[in-house]
Amino acid sequence: MSWRIAVRHRTGYRYTEPVRASYNEARLTPPSIDGQRTLQAALAITPAVRPLRYVDYWGTTVDAFDVHVPHTELVVLATSLVETAQARPKPVGASWSDLAGPAVQDRFAELLAASSYVPAEPELTEIGRSLRAGSTPVQAGLRAAEWIHKTLRYERGATHVRTSSAEARAAGKGVCQDFAHVTLALLRAVGLPARYVSGYLHPVADAEVGEVTAGESHAWVEFWAGDWVAVDPTSLADVGSRHVLLARGRDYADVRPLSGVYSGSAPEHFGVTVEVTRLG
Repeated sequence: MSWRIAVRHRTGYRYTEPVRASYNEARLTPPSIDGQRTLQAALAITPAVRPLRYVDYWGTTVDAFDVHVPHTELVVLATSLVETAQARPKPVGASWSDLAGPAVQDRFAELLAASSYVPAEPELTEIGRSLRAGSTPVQAGLRAAEWIHKTLRYERGATHVRTSSAEARAAGKGVCQDFAHVTLALLRAVGLPARYVSGYLHPVADAEVGEVTAGESHAWVEFWAGDWVAVDPTSLADVGSRHVLLARGRDYADVRPLSGVYSGSAPEHFGVTVEVTRLG
């Protein structure tokens, strides 16, 4: 069953002294893709500026903007109304020999290699072999997400936004970003092209229409096994009606909701406020 979800996402920075200029990118506009349709989307920026919108290499909508007046606070408020769809059935998928072929290896080279937050870990090779044994690529990918879900413990504050997959795995705990990164490391060790997905997960499976709920940014992964398969290693919930997709990339470095550079005193990220409302 499809849902209509309204999202209100407020984020930004506060500065100890006026900043003379800042150059920023926001990845906060949900795309219309297979299984998701964006009905409305708006971005309000304070100080007021007009952003330049483009689509990046990974297919994410980016709003780029500069602020050239002294300011002590930068606030970005993104609002959207998105129609989602129920989880797609898992495909029969390709074979291991298909995945090992030069066409697939070349097409998905960037999603098979190590990346900024997902370094190569030799320790995962043996685990990857055990997941492949007697499994199709689709089955092995799903088993990888289940293995991470059982291996890591969800704990806020145990990691930070710059924690790598190797550090999170060594700690044995983390948040959804860490679950996604460690899953990517294992999927790539298995031999499956895999990408990071950022967005939102409505936390209430039986939410009433019109009910406003405090939400959070969320992360999950997609792996390719003849077609893209989405898995949520943090919750193991089917990726479907309650998930709103924002951005895709190799890891978190490619999908940061708000990033940029500035001229002036060091900024303090004043946090994120997310509200989600089921409207249908």
